[in-house]
Amino acid sequence: MKAIELKKITKKFGNTYANNKIDFSVQQGEIHCLLGENGAGKSTLVKIIFGLYQKDSGEIKINDQIVKLKGPADAIARKVGMIHQHFMLVDSLTITENIIAGAEPSSKGFINYREAERKVRDLSEQYNLQVKVDSLVGEISVGEQQRVEILKALYRNAEILILDEPTAVLTPQETKELFNVLEQLKKSGKTIIFITHKLKETMQVADRVSVLRDGKKVGTVETSQTNPAELARMMVGREVLLKVNRTQNNPGEKVLEISNLNYKNKKSGLSLEDINFSIQAGEILGIAGVEGNGQLELEEVIAGLRSFQQGNIELNSKIINNFSVKERRKNGLAHIPSDRLKRGLIQNFNLANNLVLGSEWDSPYAYYSILNYNEINKFKDEIVKEFDLRYTKNNSIAGELSGGNQQKLIIGRELSRETNFILAAQPTRGVDVGAIEYIHKLLIEMRNNGKAILLISAELDELRSLSDHLLVIYEGKIVARGSTDKFTEEELGLLMAGHYQQGGENV
Repeated sequence: MKAIELKKITKKFGNTYANNKIDFSVQQGEIHCLLGENGAGKSTLVKIIFGLYQKDSGEIKINDQIVKLKGPADAIARKVGMIHQHFMLVDSLTITENIIAGAEPSSKGFINYREAERKVRDLSEQYNLQVKVDSLVGEISVGEQQRVEILKALYRNAEILILDEPTAVLTPQETKELFNVLEQLKKSGKTIIFITHKLKETMQVADRVSVLRDGKKVGTVETSQTNPAELARMMVGREVLLKVNRTQNNPGEKVLEISNLNYKNKKSGLSLEDINFSIQAGEILGIAGVEGNGQLELEEVIAGLRSFQQGNIELNSKIINNFSVKERRKNGLAHIPSDRLKRGLIQNFNLANNLVLGSEWDSPYAYYSILNYNEINKFKDEIVKEFDLRYTKNNSIAGELSGGNQQKLIIGRELSRETNFILAAQPTRGVDVGAIEYIHKLLIEMRNNGKAILLISAELDELRSLSDHLLVIYEGKIVARGSTDKFTEEELGLLMAGHYQQGGENV
């Protein structure tokens, strides 16, 4: 039996078709991946299934019944649950309070918290979604927050689960744990729609795959009868280079040097201890590590977003310890932040204004402190074309873009600047295979043109294909360093887990 069946679903925003006569069906008890580039229409389609958007035309069936969904409450009543890309949780509430919000068990007019905690605990044990029911959501990891979102849907008796880009903010270990949970949910009879643009994940977790491109369905295939190259071709409409051609390069002068850097994050307790490394012109240095081991602290210390206790940062022969963010940018630093919403964008600004952030008072974008919108909009049009930035209306604000298009906006801004040092933290997080190919080629091109690049990434394949040299960070310390070709994937995994005696030049 089909859990979900859509016929000729159409949705327009202005003159743009987000979904154009899409037929799509999901069998009960399967994991079905909805695959496509950023802006292909994936999120719009599932928001229609969950009642967040109203279709313009077409038919929706849930468990073989034609339904009209006026809002999420109608979908929830039909046992459909959705785990959004950006979690809908309140940091100041406990896990239990977040899960039961709007569906609280009560006794004599009062919320029965003991009964609520028992139900949440039973659910977490039943589906192996371990959580501490009385912990504050603001104090748990991103992976644990995702478990809370899944439990929230299960608490409302969801039989059909929609996960929108669920691994975009997860570590490799958390992704593996999530896939184990999805397999267990499938065995218990749940139906799962899994939105992604990651080919490797699709091949790992899906029974079937439907591919969208430019708002239309390209096709549906069995995972066992396809491969990443074919899926990439379906997504993009052409052959996609899945491996980077990184040739030997001769590095030039030293651009960045970090000496005896020490920093303590008082909130988390994590410390960066005696960090020492340098990057030359024409070199990509990669930082490998499980997220939460000091990468964020290192990134933000270099960018000027945190003050450190000891050591020196030298950029282009200048000690920049006391430089502001603006001064560091003027001294040649470009920054692709790991947290695009917090550090990379102003969500209620339009695209043009976001694209000149940090340069808005510089020529040619301003003249005697008056913004020159002819030049700003001209620059916006160039970036939109070059990076295939997709949006629904001319006055779109950054917060209305998909996660991948937000990332392309930031990368377009930062890599088009006059700079010789690029701090690239998670540069391809949340972007599709076509954009990843383009960003990788751009980073290699910049490296070949003499730029120095510090690459921080949770994607081992990305680090190994782009980096000339690697550092491994564990609990705030550099525990290994060496040429990329000295490390196998297995050795890197062991080093990232704290086993110091494998591969490279151990510290």
